[in-house]
Amino acid sequence: MRILIADDSFIHRKVMMKLLSDYGECDVTVDGEEVVEAFDLAWDEKTPYDLVCLDITMPKMDGHEALRRIRQHEEEHGINGLDSTKVIMTTALDKSEDIFQAFRDGCEAYIVKPVTTQALVTEMGKLGLF
Repeated sequence: MRILIADDSFIHRKVMMKLLSDYGECDVTVDGEEVVEAFDLAWDEKTPYDLVCLDITMPKMDGHEALRRIRQHEEEHGINGLDSTKVIMTTALDKSEDIFQAFRDGCEAYIVKPVTTQALVTEMGKLGLF
């Protein structure tokens, strides 16, 4: 499995890498612009990500906008529904408006930090990633 971890916190990136490295090859990004660039590059190289773990509060471009651009890219390439990349929002934001917006933008799951292995594995299983 190819996994993209997007978080502006070094500590959170390290934790996520540790939690997910047993499940696949992990790449990391530090802001929303890098997320979109990495996602587009992976598609161009025909090695798309199976999972994106996406923080909301990031510099340059927040996770909501990054997710909208990911979904726009997929739509432009005829990818939708079950064929789209699975996105789990992994964020400290727990207000209902952030959660609802994330699902409107196209995420499949939402985990409030601190993220645990159990929470990630449960959501990945629900998404059919293994």
